[in-house]
Amino acid sequence: MVEERQEMDRCDCEVIHEDIVNLVRSKMPLEETLYDLAELFKVFGDSTRIKILWALDEAEMCVCDIAWLLNMTQSAISHQLRVLKQANLVRNRKEGKIVFYSLIDEHVKQIFNQGLEHTREL
Repeated sequence: MVEERQEMDRCDCEVIHEDIVNLVRSKMPLEETLYDLAELFKVFGDSTRIKILWALDEAEMCVCDIAWLLNMTQSAISHQLRVLKQANLVRNRKEGKIVFYSLIDEHVKQIFNQGLEHTREL
C-alpha cells in the first residue's frame, strides 16, 4: 500500500504542458518579491511574536503590559517587537516616557486572522 501511494504522488508523463507552465510563469511574482514574502512568513513562525500580534490585535499596548500579559521580561518583549517593527508589522508611538505599540495596518490583522481561521478549521 505504501508503494501504491508513492506511485500516485509521482508524475510519469514526459510531456510538459507548455501552455500551463507559460501561463503560471507569466503570473509568478519576481524572485525578490517571493523572497520578501518568505521572510515575512518567517516572522510569523515564532509563537512569542504570534502572542504579541494577537495582543496588539486586541489593543494598543506598552512593553510593560505585554511583558506582564505573556509572563516574560521586558527585554525579551522589546527584542520581539524590534523584529516585528523591522518587518513592518507593528508601529510605535510615544506618550511621555511610555511607548505604545499597535499593528501597523489592517493588512496585518487580515493576515493574522486568516491564519487563525485556517488553523481552527484543521
